[in-house]
Amino acid sequence: MLVLQATSGVSVHTFGSDGCISSTKIIIQNTGLNHGLSLSPDGKTLYASSATQVWAWTYDAATRAVSNQKTIITGISQGVHSTRTVAVSPKNPNIILVSTGSNSNWDYAAGSPSTGRACVKSFDISKAPASGYNYNTQGTMVAYGVRNEVALAFDPNGHAWGAENSGDDFTRTVNGQKVDVHIDNPAEELNYFGDPESPRTPNWFGYPTCFTVWEPSLFKDTTSLKTGSQFVVAPNSTFKDDSCNGVSNPPRLAFPAHTAPIGSVFDKNATNLYITFHGSWDRQPAAGYFVAEVPFTKTADGLYDPVAAADSKTGYKTILQSQNPGSCNSPSLTQSTCWRLAGLGWDNEGQKLFVSSDNQADGEIFVLKKK
Repeated sequence: MLVLQATSGVSVHTFGSDGCISSTKIIIQNTGLNHGLSLSPDGKTLYASSATQVWAWTYDAATRAVSNQKTIITGISQGVHSTRTVAVSPKNPNIILVSTGSNSNWDYAAGSPSTGRACVKSFDISKAPASGYNYNTQGTMVAYGVRNEVALAFDPNGHAWGAENSGDDFTRTVNGQKVDVHIDNPAEELNYFGDPESPRTPNWFGYPTCFTVWEPSLFKDTTSLKTGSQFVVAPNSTFKDDSCNGVSNPPRLAFPAHTAPIGSVFDKNATNLYITFHGSWDRQPAAGYFVAEVPFTKTADGLYDPVAAADSKTGYKTILQSQNPGSCNSPSLTQSTCWRLAGLGWDNEGQKLFVSSDNQADGEIFVLKKK
């Protein structure tokens, strides 16, 4: 089992016959690494990221060692969101996705794809320059207008999905009157990006203009919004809620506000997508701190899609959660009175799901298995 330990490096762990860890070895020492970790389908290339770079190493599973470090991507913009998720395409292992978040809660400049923020880009590793790609100016834009798309996953078709952390402290302003809607809005999102080698058109997903409703009753000025609808914070004569339609890609599914999705992975046949929800500070009582199971189905045209409708509030099932999430206090990203569920991945047989908590007080990994 490969584990990225933020501000430390990458470790590899082996298991004994009793299922417990029998050995641990540090294979990469790099204090800049902070989140992204991915292994190519053949198990021979390891990728990891810092806030500004992505590296690749040749990985030998037999000796549990790395070699031939290469810089793949440089020049990633920095800001309030420091995670840089890296995901290797199972369809074309030369293609990797790298996400970067906004540089603030309201990063207005990120409405332009040229900023290289609040976006997901793909890169062909077989064509990487010797010094690496420049993130902002090179690569293919898969999606932009995604505020902080940390949880990336590929379905069996090699199509990409992302779960998004949306904004904080929202008010709705209509005719000069402000109404606080932030307790249950905007929703976190599950977005469908499609084939990263043939990005969707348009490939704008709304940020920083169009957001998603979780609880429509808080919008006192209209009855036309429902869960999954897109809204703007200050509708006016030139741009209203309906203006998002056909311009911005709405999410395929919505999740409760401020639950903070961090990791996602499909099971073997994509009957379910599993997502970790880190939890957030911007709600009382607190919310998040759980692992969700999102049922999927294969459609008649061979695509994978959630079972639930886009306006559903019950499109997922909680399978692991803090005992009393409403009482969780999380003053920072890695400090909490509860676990902060983050990374997840399957064992080789696809039977055991490993889930990490990056609460700095303990730093645990749990293993789940269906009965």
